[in-house]
Amino acid sequence: MLPSQFSDPKKISPIVAGLNSMFEQALEVERKSMGMVFNSFYELEPDYVEHFRNVMGRKAWHIGPLMICNREDSLKSSTEESSRKEGCLKWLDDQRPGSVLYVCFGSMGDLSAAQQRELALGLEASGHPFVLAVRNESGEGIPEGFDEAVEGRGLVIREWAPQLLILNHRAVGGFLTHCGWNSSLEGISAGLPFVTWPYTREQFYNERLLVDLLEIGVAVGSKVYTMNPEERPVVEAEKLEAAVKRLMGDSEEAKERRRRARALGDKARAAVDLGGSSYNDLSNLMQEIMRAKRGS
Repeated sequence: MLPSQFSDPKKISPIVAGLNSMFEQALEVERKSMGMVFNSFYELEPDYVEHFRNVMGRKAWHIGPLMICNREDSLKSSTEESSRKEGCLKWLDDQRPGSVLYVCFGSMGDLSAAQQRELALGLEASGHPFVLAVRNESGEGIPEGFDEAVEGRGLVIREWAPQLLILNHRAVGGFLTHCGWNSSLEGISAGLPFVTWPYTREQFYNERLLVDLLEIGVAVGSKVYTMNPEERPVVEAEKLEAAVKRLMGDSEEAKERRRRARALGDKARAAVDLGGSSYNDLSNLMQEIMRAKRGS
């Protein structure tokens, strides 16, 4: 990351300062621990797993993706909650398979009003169907009449969205995300390619994994690291439009990206099955804990 991507330390909020303190404590505990447990799977990042274990000499157990392990419970919970909402799933049922882009910036994903406007205009101009999930308090920048202008092709959700159900719906063919690890892993497990839009913390590293290493993502061009949405340069509608078209289009590049994403989704599901890499790592972890307990 570039120095310009880091916020001015003098502007760090008390909440972020508290998180930094918590992370420092976590690092100290990590140094004293017998190893680390990761919500990831070997096939996703084998070179890094081997580096961590063999070069750094640390024990590591990769037991994810955890949302697949309890997928049925998660989907059931999402379905029950979704049944009390006006049906985004019903709307998706009427869309062509793989045609819809799901857009969500996470539970802490605030955008400035100017950025929300450009986001809405870019999605509309892309010509591709989309579901846009926005937080209740953060939708003031979406242009008036936008919902009506995109009716039938776009859906704006201004309340809780059943993300797992949406990502695994047959109509969804792409995921625009802030690159938080949980969201990234959920999209990978669903076999989806990404439009990446990070804004803070490890999200920029996750973007590099998705775009440069796994080659299943298209970067929208977000470069500044800050929790304050007003400090981020606005990503113009034209850039978003281009990224969405590149991801969701019919070019050979887009088809190959989708093929890689589907293959990775298959590997994610296989990892937690009986005999898979995550299944075996969890078994090894349990044995390690029992050995440590017997030796204490």
